[in-house]
Amino acid sequence: MAILVRVLMAILAYVLACVAAAIVLTIGTLTPQWDQLAPNGIPSVVLWLAVGVSTAVIGAVAMLPSFLIIALAEGFAWRSVILYGVLGGVLALALTYGIDFAGYARGADGMFAHEREVLAASGIAGGLVYWAFAGRKAGSWKW
Repeated sequence: MAILVRVLMAILAYVLACVAAAIVLTIGTLTPQWDQLAPNGIPSVVLWLAVGVSTAVIGAVAMLPSFLIIALAEGFAWRSVILYGVLGGVLALALTYGIDFAGYARGADGMFAHEREVLAASGIAGGLVYWAFAGRKAGSWKW
């Protein structure tokens, strides 16, 4: 019974982590253009629609690698908040740029630097939210 509760908690925490990552990604992506968007009065429905679509995309793309990391964290009882934050950021960058994400330092005009920062921040936010809901008690079902 305890393992079933942990699995359900991990799934719920994963969904919440995807929502958090999507919120950070949406706000971080729109921030450079915020001055042009604010006078037009962007409706909040559009922002929440963007968050919803981003949540679905992040959830689908990151599902397999995230569940692999979650299974390892549960099996080895990793409970460090720093570990979840770092793994979330690395996973976001690796899924976006591939394994060779270090080669994409920046474009000719520094265009990729902001993208990389936003992606890493969204992965870190997702990792921290997952830790807050499920990661801090990882491996507790074994005792």
